[in-house]
Amino acid sequence: MSKTVLITGSSTGIGRASVIKFQQEGWNVVATMRSPEKEVELGNLDRVIVTGLDVQDQGSIDQSIEAGLDQFGSIDVVLNNAGYGLAGSFESIPKKNIERQFGVNVFGLFDVTRSILPHFRKQQSGVIINITSVGGVMTFPLFSMYHATKFAVEGFSESLSYELAPLGIQVKLVEPGGVATDFASRSLDFQHDESLQEYNAFVQGIFQAFQERVGEGNQSTPELIAGIIYSAATDGTSQLRYRAGADAEQMLTARKQMDDASFMGMVKQQMNIS
Repeated sequence: MSKTVLITGSSTGIGRASVIKFQQEGWNVVATMRSPEKEVELGNLDRVIVTGLDVQDQGSIDQSIEAGLDQFGSIDVVLNNAGYGLAGSFESIPKKNIERQFGVNVFGLFDVTRSILPHFRKQQSGVIINITSVGGVMTFPLFSMYHATKFAVEGFSESLSYELAPLGIQVKLVEPGGVATDFASRSLDFQHDESLQEYNAFVQGIFQAFQERVGEGNQSTPELIAGIIYSAATDGTSQLRYRAGADAEQMLTARKQMDDASFMGMVKQQMNIS
């Protein structure tokens, strides 16, 4: 009997690539997204259903889980992939934007996880895979709110793994580095108030440095990340963290080996911060 995965944020990028990867491997897939009416391809794949799910709407979470159970009989893996990035000088960011950043990246992930747990407890098995980032372990300038959410998910997932393991439920973290998606455009909320003149030169310099790094083309493909997610779902081990991408491996190894001053000095050098 084929296993089933429910994936949030399936319309683009890592989520979409993961739908295709699991489907190609013979899995049933509940591909969820905020605007399912815009999706014209995934629903035509064998063993794939497309449902509407906004992680900030509990009703849509419940309906997507119910649709998956009705169609496929069980759900074996949940991939919490939905999210976006909020960036900018902290003093410039309105509270409502901060609340939305945590609402999507943290509280929405909590709600999806809580909602699947009764089913996983009943079947005494299940895998929860949370997509964080190298940004859940290390930081870059101007991403304080995004990093805050990813650090939160890292801590939540590690602690949760203790209490769910005796129930037969595994928790996994996948930590991508740079990914060649539209995250930096469609999924990035950049906030900076130019009237706060003291920040302007810093913000402009960081923005230019990031553009140069993206232009170097070191990002992993969504398909590569999807392959690592599939491995995390199927390897049968208790491994908690999975580094995803050559740049993630490099950055996280450096972060682990260097003290704070040395690592932050390296980041400042790369970002041209004096």
